[in-house]
Amino acid sequence: MIKGFWEQVQYRAAQHNRPIICLAPMADVTDQVFRTMIAKYSRMGQPNGGPDVMWTEFVSCDGLCSPGREVLQHDLVYSEIERPIVAQLFTSNPDNMRRAVVMCRELGFDGVDINMGCPVGTIVDQGAGSAMILNPDLAVAVIKAAQEAAGDMPISVKTRIGYNKIEYKEWLPHILSCDIPALTIHLRTRKEMSAVPAHWELYKEIKEFCKNISPETIIIGNGDVEDLLEAKTKYDDKDIQAEGVMIGRGVFGKPWAFDWLIKNDFPLKEKLKIMLEHTRLYEEKLGHIKSFAIMKKHYKAYVNGFDGAKELRVKLMEASDYREVENIVNEFLLQENIN
Repeated sequence: MIKGFWEQVQYRAAQHNRPIICLAPMADVTDQVFRTMIAKYSRMGQPNGGPDVMWTEFVSCDGLCSPGREVLQHDLVYSEIERPIVAQLFTSNPDNMRRAVVMCRELGFDGVDINMGCPVGTIVDQGAGSAMILNPDLAVAVIKAAQEAAGDMPISVKTRIGYNKIEYKEWLPHILSCDIPALTIHLRTRKEMSAVPAHWELYKEIKEFCKNISPETIIIGNGDVEDLLEAKTKYDDKDIQAEGVMIGRGVFGKPWAFDWLIKNDFPLKEKLKIMLEHTRLYEEKLGHIKSFAIMKKHYKAYVNGFDGAKELRVKLMEASDYREVENIVNEFLLQENIN
């Protein structure tokens, strides 16, 4: 088993009596710009700062091996302040996985994670994501292809507890037979999507089941955890004892969400300034590649819970570039007399 950075991450979390904290991979959310914002405002790599590990958005290996690879390669751009950073890839083609892992190794990623849990139909129709649960032999072939190409870069996996039903006892042994350093488990089936609460009541028995097969594999739970306090609760609860926790939607509009020292939300003016910084950086780094409309899901998260938030959001939804957003925010601050 090649553990790479995972040993250091595991040791650091244990020293602080808390779980390993990971930023979830989210399409059109955890791009290089948002990760940079998180690394800065959550003080990544500094004492009591986090997350412990970042994931990229998931990237298609098939796309990376196609003539249109240049656009997708932008999803693999990162900065040094984001380390340790894991590239998440998906495919049902072992050869394309092998080639994509070589790219990630050459780009200097700390690790590669294979997505075997995405429930979206377009991914499942490719035989990738959660479709892998239905084809464990192919899943193993994809993992082994990644490991062969990885050198000393660790290969981890993210998956679900089943496809149409809870079947982790049938599914997970195949993945664990590949001797991986970390396994992230979204605690729902593919059929459940996000329509039911994540099955955290199963985490402890799943962890114990996995440890009996692969004692050194770190088991990271995923699903419905909003913040660090809730993650710590999952760690302290004797009926859960979470070794690692992945946080996703809870960080929308809160790039400071992984800083253990921040107990309260930022003042409104400062929060809006951070939103503007996020917007400016997005336009600078990704404006020529991705739609500006992607930023608007962030505006919904940044702008809520205060007087005039709805009206401000409506105006931001109509904006088409940084300059318009800046003017809208400045006008709002002036009207509301916020200093």
